[in-house]
Amino acid sequence: MSDAGRDEARAAAIRLLARREHTRQELEDKLGRRGYPRGVVADVIEELLEEGLLDEGRFAEAFVNSRVERGQGPVRIEYEMRQRGVPAHLAREALQALAVDWREQARAVRRHRFGDRVPADRREAARQAQFLQRRGFTAEQVRAAATPADEDG
Repeated sequence: MSDAGRDEARAAAIRLLARREHTRQELEDKLGRRGYPRGVVADVIEELLEEGLLDEGRFAEAFVNSRVERGQGPVRIEYEMRQRGVPAHLAREALQALAVDWREQARAVRRHRFGDRVPADRREAARQAQFLQRRGFTAEQVRAAATPADEDG
């Protein structure tokens, strides 16, 4: 591909990165769908990595922040990052760096969805637990969310 085609691919990548952070995998997929050859895409991505314009650690940090604000739990957040091509160690580091009290986060999500009262019966408790599990909270975090904060042990 000519230098003009390479420059077009780079410009497209920079436009994508200007909107939001991306992973290497996301950028490869998007540029590939736009018809840029793999070799050109790989070269452009390497340049962007070297220049610090593409940074998967920065993506992971922004991703974790946005998902916590949406009320998602650590299991789902890590899964979604892995689906987007974030290396496992970067996903774990981003989750740990935020220092979220996941038990309290699960409580807040439960309260927001179901109100202040804890479940009155097993059926309602199961329904709320399933909701929190779909949101990506662990079994321990789900149990904690079903008890008032002052009863934690």
